[in-house]
Amino acid sequence: MAQKNATRREFLGSSLIAASTLPFAVPAIVSARSPNEQIRLAGVGVGGKGWVDITSAARHGDVVAFCDVDTEGKKRRGGFGAAAEKWTAAKRFTDWRKMIESEHKRLDGVTVSTPDHMHAPVTMMALKHGLAVYTQKPLTRTIHEARALTKTAAAANVSTQMGNQHHSGRGYRTLVRWIQGGLIGKVKEAHAWSNRPIWPQGHDRPSGRDPVPEKLNWDLWLGVAADRPYKQQVYHPFNWRGWYDFGAGALGDMGCHIIDPVVWTLELGAPLSVSYRGPTPKEEMFPESEVLKFQFAGTRHTSEALTMTWYDGGKLPSRKGTHLRDTDAIPNQGAMFVGDDATLVCQHGKMPKLYPAEKFATVKLDSAAPLDHYGDWADGIRNGSQPSSSFAYAGPLTETVLLGVVAARTGEGRLDWDADKMRFRNSERANSFVQSEYRKGWEVEGL
Repeated sequence: MAQKNATRREFLGSSLIAASTLPFAVPAIVSARSPNEQIRLAGVGVGGKGWVDITSAARHGDVVAFCDVDTEGKKRRGGFGAAAEKWTAAKRFTDWRKMIESEHKRLDGVTVSTPDHMHAPVTMMALKHGLAVYTQKPLTRTIHEARALTKTAAAANVSTQMGNQHHSGRGYRTLVRWIQGGLIGKVKEAHAWSNRPIWPQGHDRPSGRDPVPEKLNWDLWLGVAADRPYKQQVYHPFNWRGWYDFGAGALGDMGCHIIDPVVWTLELGAPLSVSYRGPTPKEEMFPESEVLKFQFAGTRHTSEALTMTWYDGGKLPSRKGTHLRDTDAIPNQGAMFVGDDATLVCQHGKMPKLYPAEKFATVKLDSAAPLDHYGDWADGIRNGSQPSSSFAYAGPLTETVLLGVVAARTGEGRLDWDADKMRFRNSERANSFVQSEYRKGWEVEGL
């Protein structure tokens, strides 16, 4: 680990601009640690999924600091009070900037479990301080942020992991083994779908404002997003996913999980185009349902150029053209690969199934062993390896997902994508959603 921290110092020394010239710029100082020393961790966001992340990461290290903008006491799943009770010696913060600035010298890694709009700002600052980062999915809210984090992580040479934990699970790892082993033949088409949203979408923003809860710092919760009045249960603590400014809709929530095995297994590059079918987009909120078609160049695992279709809001793929019978159930969330010889369906979080079932009744199938997604990240901190869903992989995957998010916002039909230039060839409106302007005073170096 000492060698790795030397690399961090070299990166920071060469890449950072003086703190007086840019907001959130940081000093080029990172402490080294012995490989035998327990890794030291901090969490940004410690309620809900954040509680899962920081407690899971804590199995592999010591939590020495944590941060949450909501200081309400112990909740059903963690929260500020629960964290204070569990890690009594850990330093407590409400502002992630202050935590990273004051504690980075004694930290090795940070978990980032905020609403989507704050993933990139927190992660970028941590990377700029040479810290390893475990960031929830989707890695970012915009394509520009995903590209920037991918590049910065590569230069920082630290352990990074996106929170698409099923990437390490037995189901998806087995799926990859079977398809890449030729079990269903060359893949002709792929489908991915989710039962999300399970929060409101397709509405207009409500008028008026409600009193901000005493324990919630609303300005810090908004962060880089545009200012807007607090409305009870409209954004915080859960329904923010449906709003353009804070989330990435049903696709952003589940795409980095369920599209992951399609991109991973077939070794897909950036999409060539994406098209949207669904309700006319609202000004500020994602649609209630959508169907998106992504076009990819063919690979060694496909029979030709590949179409992947995404569905949400209760929509499901058809059995037509597959090897499924009318009586074969289609799960409410999952991925499907239609091959020349058979069809594979994998319910999200479960083991894959092959169709027609009778063809494989006597075939002995070799499943893959799961990984510990958090342990994989911690191992990277200790030995300098890159985890299975490091930003080198998760960044481009997130870009693919967010292309669909942009298509849903525009509602313009087919959008042709130039990945090298990070621009759509045929829509300036779509290009306006590739990057978002941060609120004044919240600008972040590197973004």
